[in-house]
Amino acid sequence: MKNILGLALGVMTALGGFVDIGELVFTTQAGARFGYRLIWAVVLGTIGIIVFSEMCGRVAAISERAVFDTVRDKLGYKLGLVTLVASNFVNLITCAAEIGGVAIVLRLLSGMPYRSMLLATVFVLIAIIWFTPFKGIENFFGLAGLLMLIFVWVAIRLHPDWHAAAAGLLPRLPAADQSLPLYLYFVVGIISSVMMPYEVYFYSSGAIEEGWQVKDLKENTFICNVGFSLGSLLSISILLIGAAFFRKFGIIPELLGTSAMSAPYMLGRVGLIIGLLGFLFCIGGSAVETCLAGAYNTCQFFGQRWGRHLKPRQTPVFTTLWIIIFLLALGIVMTGIDPVQLVEYSVIFAVVVLPLTYLPILLVSKDKKYMGKHVNSRVDSALGWIFFVVATICALAAIPLMIITKMGKG
Repeated sequence: MKNILGLALGVMTALGGFVDIGELVFTTQAGARFGYRLIWAVVLGTIGIIVFSEMCGRVAAISERAVFDTVRDKLGYKLGLVTLVASNFVNLITCAAEIGGVAIVLRLLSGMPYRSMLLATVFVLIAIIWFTPFKGIENFFGLAGLLMLIFVWVAIRLHPDWHAAAAGLLPRLPAADQSLPLYLYFVVGIISSVMMPYEVYFYSSGAIEEGWQVKDLKENTFICNVGFSLGSLLSISILLIGAAFFRKFGIIPELLGTSAMSAPYMLGRVGLIIGLLGFLFCIGGSAVETCLAGAYNTCQFFGQRWGRHLKPRQTPVFTTLWIIIFLLALGIVMTGIDPVQLVEYSVIFAVVVLPLTYLPILLVSKDKKYMGKHVNSRVDSALGWIFFVVATICALAAIPLMIITKMGKG
């Protein structure tokens, strides 16, 4: 029973991290453009985020150190500060995109004006974080986000080409009539969206919020494997829908509402409502994660008291920071910028800071001074370094591919 309840942290992190507004449109577009060929990128990113999240949870349980404690220690103050600024910039624009995504879903559900829904979204999310303890936040968004499972059912009902889907588990070049740079752009984007840095910021901080200790290491492994695998299942289902539904009709979905159209196609009005509610809670959970991640990072780096397990008046700097992040994010989307385009920028910029985020985790998790007998096994270290190299290659390729393909348009 404890594992089932504790899984909410992994579910929230996985659904918010994998299935946010960018993933909903980006992965659907990958299926619509390249069919089943990019399933392997989702699987590769999933293994990577499981490896690093398990390390983060283990480091938090044994050393009581969250990600930006290790960043400051292992990278030094100056490089650590650069990493903090870059990470929080990505967190901010991602949070803005998620707020815009929630407002879009609310407009689709209610018919109310978009700007009014933006204001309502920020007000409600601030109230939820202010009045709800950490455990309540993760349980609410994590479990409500399970409505997204409707898209697994829709993907199965669409009867995709399972042989082609199985072939998509192995990397291969695009078809002769498809653009290689565009294909590589989507590879980098999918891996980045699956391994977004704010996922590990939130996850490691959440482990400390819940007071994890040595006895919780098995739960950490369970949550990482099951929670992120669930997120991966949803991402693959969305890609299958892109390949079996949107590609069939020659549609490249560029709007959030378009991405939800497969549900009513199979289930009518009820399917649309369930699908949009799933979008609402997943994107809302992601907005909360990115907002809190920015406040966590800053307080951890500068040694300020932090945590939602404490009352707001006990953590004045932390509380002020997450409220400011929400308000700045609101200001960004109130300008009228497209949330989908904004999150695509955040996904590409996120992969650039990915190596600087994951290197300190890797170094601390294999350091006996911090971890004692709970250091990385040889397999853990090997996988960690492999995915660090993958993240570095993606980081080096991201911006050139963004320029060459005009943000995936050409």
